[in-house]
Amino acid sequence: MNILGIDFEEWYHPQLIKKYLTNEDKDLKVTNGLDIILDWLRKNEAYATFFIVGDILEKKPDILDKISSEGHEIAFHTMFHNRLDEEDYNKEKFREEIKKFKELTNNNSKGFRAPTFSLNEKSSWVIDVLEEFGYVYDSSIVPVKTKMYGLENAEEKPYFISSNNLKENNPNGKIKEFPLLVTKFLGKKIPAAGGFYVRTLPTKIIKNAIKKYEKKKIPATFYIHSWELTPQYMPKISMSKIDSFITYHNVEKSMKKMDEILKDFKFTSFEKYL
Repeated sequence: MNILGIDFEEWYHPQLIKKYLTNEDKDLKVTNGLDIILDWLRKNEAYATFFIVGDILEKKPDILDKISSEGHEIAFHTMFHNRLDEEDYNKEKFREEIKKFKELTNNNSKGFRAPTFSLNEKSSWVIDVLEEFGYVYDSSIVPVKTKMYGLENAEEKPYFISSNNLKENNPNGKIKEFPLLVTKFLGKKIPAAGGFYVRTLPTKIIKNAIKKYEKKKIPATFYIHSWELTPQYMPKISMSKIDSFITYHNVEKSMKKMDEILKDFKFTSFEKYL
């Protein structure tokens, strides 16, 4: 069994888009595609964990029941999708956000994913706060270094994580880490878990990576953004060529590729897997 997380974000949340925004009205657009995502999961008999950015729930609290009533899990993706390792982000800010999210979800969240996988040595304090608030698991580690994120040589199978060692199992750790799927491509280790990589890599490479994990009896931990599944609700912002490529490349093919993957492999939520 493999694990699917949907990073449920709005059009203005992605890191590469944020730097181009000024005072635009941040109306909810992507959230309007929720029914499409729920129908897609239902047709594929799959369950997912929705890592929700809290300000969406503040604006539209009814989506909580809509997601939960279908058997899917609600998890924490911060309140405003700020990177954990930003200069002005700290333990106290995160504590306030986690308290607010607990209120919004009736204390019903046990899992966390850092925006832009920004859990690293600089932001490792977040594990202590998650423990303090009774969280059970995290899924923020990509065990390969990329330009935007990743921890080279981190374990690939689930392990217990601690703030003083993010890469290896700590038998006394309280938070279980579910690292994202990686694979070898042209002799180089690369992410294969979703997002830009599922949009860009041939689907066969992604499927082979999942098969290799299944042979090792490791769950392939996957992610996809809500706006990738419903690009019709995602406005295109004027950006640099490279930022635009990373954000929008093949976005119209995401649902079709994910559909192929879900038809060939079993996926469930973190909660049900645990």
